[in-house]
Amino acid sequence: MDASLTRQRQNGVSAVSGFANAAANGLGNTERMPSALLSMRWWLALAFATIAALTALAVAQVFSHRAETALGSRGQELAVGQTVSAASAITQALRKGLIRDAVKPIADRRRFSIYVFDENGRPVTPTVSRGIAFSSVPGGREALQAALQGERYSTTTSEEKAFVVALRLPGPGARAVVSYTLRPELRSELGIVRDEIVNAALVAVAIGALVGLLVATLITARLRRIARAAAAIEAGAFDQQLRPFFRDELGTLAATIDQMRERLRDSFSELGSERDRLRRLLEGLHEGVIAVDESLHVVFANSAARRLVPSLVLEAGSDLGEPWPDFPLRDFAARLFDGGSETEQTKVVDGERSYAIVGIPSRRRGLDAVLVVADVSVRERRERAEREFVANAAHELGTPLTAIAASLEVLQGGAKEIPDERDRFLAVVERQTARLARLRRALLTLARAQTRQEQVVLEPVALRPLLEEVASGLGDTIIVDCPAGLTALSQPDLLEQVVYNLTENALKHGSEHVRLRGEIDGDGTVAVAVEDGGPGIDQDAKERLFDRFFRIEPSDQGGFGLGLAIVRESVRALGGAIEIDSEAGRGTVARVRLSAAEVHAPS
Repeated sequence: MDASLTRQRQNGVSAVSGFANAAANGLGNTERMPSALLSMRWWLALAFATIAALTALAVAQVFSHRAETALGSRGQELAVGQTVSAASAITQALRKGLIRDAVKPIADRRRFSIYVFDENGRPVTPTVSRGIAFSSVPGGREALQAALQGERYSTTTSEEKAFVVALRLPGPGARAVVSYTLRPELRSELGIVRDEIVNAALVAVAIGALVGLLVATLITARLRRIARAAAAIEAGAFDQQLRPFFRDELGTLAATIDQMRERLRDSFSELGSERDRLRRLLEGLHEGVIAVDESLHVVFANSAARRLVPSLVLEAGSDLGEPWPDFPLRDFAARLFDGGSETEQTKVVDGERSYAIVGIPSRRRGLDAVLVVADVSVRERRERAEREFVANAAHELGTPLTAIAASLEVLQGGAKEIPDERDRFLAVVERQTARLARLRRALLTLARAQTRQEQVVLEPVALRPLLEEVASGLGDTIIVDCPAGLTALSQPDLLEQVVYNLTENALKHGSEHVRLRGEIDGDGTVAVAVEDGGPGIDQDAKERLFDRFFRIEPSDQGGFGLGLAIVRESVRALGGAIEIDSEAGRGTVARVRLSAAEVHAPS
């Protein structure tokens, strides 16, 4: 290639290198300043321009080479044709003996140098033609020797800007002609071709940059739209839809992100519902729940915690305080973040109040720990009452046993020989034995009902005979009011024990006049009601009426506080329900509801 093409190529490479350096510098600036960002449309446009420039340079090289080859072939053909035409004119001049005078006009007319030699290779015409000496003609001697041997010789110089042609002339005397053709117009034509190719390359670079900028702008706009949607998702906004216009890779990415947005929206909605349900559950607990983070700041506290520990400030973000002077709550909470997995438990006594505290540790870094606070004051009092019951039960059991033992001793001492004394002491033994039997049945019935050791088999039970039997066993003042034929689906012994205990309790704490009623209660149920006209039961006592070992009158030494507890467990085993309707000064009604049984008369 000539120097001009080389310079054009170097300029193009330099321009591309300049763009690349500028891009590298811009990238370096971006690294130094993270806030600056090299937009995709610029570097993608630069990439398109670079590809177009490299492609144009490669095409220019190929086309330039082909143009030079084509023009060179055409020039060589012209040179041979002109030499053949000159050889004909030279032959005529030789015949006329005017060769020296004719060679110059022939050379000037054809615009190349002509040299004529004899058969010995000596020049017939001057060795300088059109200012070019034969000795300076490239390959001139080789061409002369080929022509003297009868061969047609034609060649092109290394730069393909000149042609050497040698022909053998017919006739005696001068035998060979050599022409040397310089083609400056060929260089001009090649230069024009190269300039056009370079211009086309520059246009291609510009078009490539513009196309790259357009494509990059479109891609950047789509990516920015995707980025905005992703930023909205990251900020927690899941309502911005991302609908792809084209189903290409970016469209697939947009569709995938939109699907992720919908799933995240559904997941967050479900999590919100779960959080609300969990909050409602925690708010419904009787125990206080306090969640704290690793800095011992309150994250969550339910209303029970605020009620149980009113001295603590349990607002979200507040520091966990110290509500009890003798117990370091913050140290207890800090141990929950030591990496252990075991639950911490302790009990705190604050005056008359007792609290059970359970610490649930943080399972891993970043999770909260949970404190569960429960007021166990009532449980502690009940446990104390049950411990007292053991002593009282031992005393109560000792009284009838002592009476029985004393009566037997008196009888054995001679009282059995006296009829009146014998009957009196035997009656004492009978009463105390019956009292022990009732206590035994009460304890066994309660234990079996609680442990479900026996499967209760239900059967139709006539209510009127059962109520009359209970009334006859407890006193003549009990009134029975029950329609004949009314039946309930129950178990006879359990139902009798229920009615017996309720009636005995009414006689003991109500009045001498007790009414036992059986009635149809509707909806396939019947009811057995025990009514008394006693002083009634206040609200506090009514709430604990069915608790074990609870007695309405603590000074009452005639009972164990088991009767109504046995009633509740027995009714539960029968599949029924019991309710107490009582007001102070207006008496009490205990009503047991059971399923009605259909009794078919024999046909």
